[in-house]
Amino acid sequence: MDMDKLRLTSSEIGSLWGEYVTGTATDVVNRYMYSIIEDEAIKAVFNDALKTFEKQKNQIKTFIENEGFPVPIGFNETDLYPGKQRLFSDAFCLNYLHIMTLHGLLGHITSFGISVRKDLRDFYDSCDNDAKKMYHQTIELLLEKGLFQRDPLYYAYEHPEYVSSKDFKDGYFGKGRTLAATEMISISLNIKKSIMAKTLSIAFSQVAESKEVRKFLTNSEKTADGQIKSLAKILQGDNLPVPKSLETEVTISTDSPFSDKLLMYHMGFLFQAAQNYHGAGLASSMRTDLIATYESTIIQNLSVTKEWFVIMVKNKWLEQPPLAPNRSEIAKRK
Repeated sequence: MDMDKLRLTSSEIGSLWGEYVTGTATDVVNRYMYSIIEDEAIKAVFNDALKTFEKQKNQIKTFIENEGFPVPIGFNETDLYPGKQRLFSDAFCLNYLHIMTLHGLLGHITSFGISVRKDLRDFYDSCDNDAKKMYHQTIELLLEKGLFQRDPLYYAYEHPEYVSSKDFKDGYFGKGRTLAATEMISISLNIKKSIMAKTLSIAFSQVAESKEVRKFLTNSEKTADGQIKSLAKILQGDNLPVPKSLETEVTISTDSPFSDKLLMYHMGFLFQAAQNYHGAGLASSMRTDLIATYESTIIQNLSVTKEWFVIMVKNKWLEQPPLAPNRSEIAKRK
């Protein structure tokens, strides 16, 4: 079989389509942040991010066009309003790039996992390497500037132990046990991502033009805040520190640097992507209170994304991905 002549599968086209739309949205935000950042070290990292995506964007376009599919509209300079008042601090911009890099790592490895054709596997392999490089850069710079919040430290036991009590699952009545290190993985990621979602909701609600969009963003901020408080309560119950909020890294500007379409898409992406992490947290949790928290969070996010979908469709902001052929409709054309 000639591997170079294989057509891309529906999953492969879908991954390219999603990478392009989300990538162009993030790129617009990165371009704005690059224009306002004053710290030269942070600015340099953003410059690398812009160059990296430009290279990836061109490759994605080539893949899609060679298969005869239209390149998605995505987001471009029409969604960016330059020269507006500064909305974010340099510190927030760096935290944003770090969190979005984490999303990129997950997205690239998922796309790699469903890719069959060698040129596409090689492409996602290079994307993964680019994302890992960016992850190193953002982590090192956050640490250097004292902005990175490390997870709580645990202390070593003398020897391995087995679970010896049914109370291991109990998290409600104080009879159980403290949080396991395996549970902290998802708790840490989820609370940090919720902090980012809340902060962006606040910033975007300040600048959105549409009253309907502002209302949605205000509601999404309340949802993210409630999820932060739920996880924070569990951490505090075990005398563990909670990551600090980022709200004060947002200025009081009401001049929007972005289109409402971009604001809405970005928040929808964050809430939808969060479901992967909440699902992973639910699967790795054994304490009943933690399980209940994740179940509630997943349901809340579904409600947010339902409202998001209605607004996006109403305003014709939601681009349609490639669909399977409708055989019934094709037969009617005969």
